[in-house]
Amino acid sequence: MVEIETREPVVEDGIKYWEEQPATYDGVLGGFGSGSLPRIESLGSRQFLMHVCPDLCTVPSALRPLSPPPPPKYRIRALDVGAGIGRVTADTLLHLVQDVVLVEPVEKLVRSALERAPSWKGIADRSKSITVLQGTLQDLDPLRLYETTKHVGHAGFVHDCDSDGGSNTGFDVVWCQWCLMYMSDRDLVAFFRRCRESLRDERSIIVVKENTGANGKGPDGEPTPLVYFDEDDSSVARSDLAWKALFEEAGLTLVHEQIQHGLPPGLYAVHMYALR
Repeated sequence: MVEIETREPVVEDGIKYWEEQPATYDGVLGGFGSGSLPRIESLGSRQFLMHVCPDLCTVPSALRPLSPPPPPKYRIRALDVGAGIGRVTADTLLHLVQDVVLVEPVEKLVRSALERAPSWKGIADRSKSITVLQGTLQDLDPLRLYETTKHVGHAGFVHDCDSDGGSNTGFDVVWCQWCLMYMSDRDLVAFFRRCRESLRDERSIIVVKENTGANGKGPDGEPTPLVYFDEDDSSVARSDLAWKALFEEAGLTLVHEQIQHGLPPGLYAVHMYALR
C-alpha cells in the first residue's frame, strides 16, 4: 500500500466542509462554475467514456455503420459516486446512458440534485431515470445499495429494479470524480474491490477522474508515489504513481488513461483512468 507521509482524510471533516459550501456549480467547482470549466470538463469526460465504451456513442462515424445501431439488450446503467449536486450525471452520464444512481454523503447536496433533476436530459420525457441516495463511500456497497445508503428520491423512467435500487442488476459504468480524495488508502482499496464486484460484465468500466499531484523522487532520483494533504477540506491529492499502486492493490486493470486538457492554469492536473 502507498505510504502517506502526511495525514489521512477524516470523513466527518470533509462532510462538514461541504455542508458549508453553496449547493451550486460555483460551490462544487471551487469558484470555477460560471466560466468555461464545466463545459470543457464534461466534454472531456464524455469523449473519454466513449473511447473506452464506443457502443455508448449514438453518432455515426467511419468506424460505425451509418444506420442507427440496434437497441441495447438492456438499459445502460451508471453509478455516480460522490455525486454532489448531480453535475456529472446531468452534464456527462445522462448524455450516454439511460439510468444513473447518484450517491452523495452531504444532505443538502443530494436534495439539490433531486430538485435539479427535472431539467436534466431524458428525465422530463421519462426516457431516462435517476435514483438519489445518501451515504458515504466508505460504507457504500454497490450490490447492497439500499442496505448501505439512505434513499432520497427518484425521477424519470420507472423500471422494475426501482423497489430495491437495482442492487442485483450491476452497473455498466461506475464514475468516481473529485471524491476519492476524501478516502484513506485502506478505505479506497476496499471500495474499489466492491465496485469491481458490481460491474455487470467484461465490458463494464470503472472511471476515476481525480486531481493528481507530482510524483516524488527516491534516493536515486527515480519517481515514487507521493500524497499531499489539504487541511482546508481534509482531502488528499495523490500522484499518478500513488493512484496506480492503489489500482494494482485492489486488483484492477488499467485499460486507458488520459489527462483532462483545457482547465484553468494553477490547478492540479486532472487524470482520467479507466479500470476493470
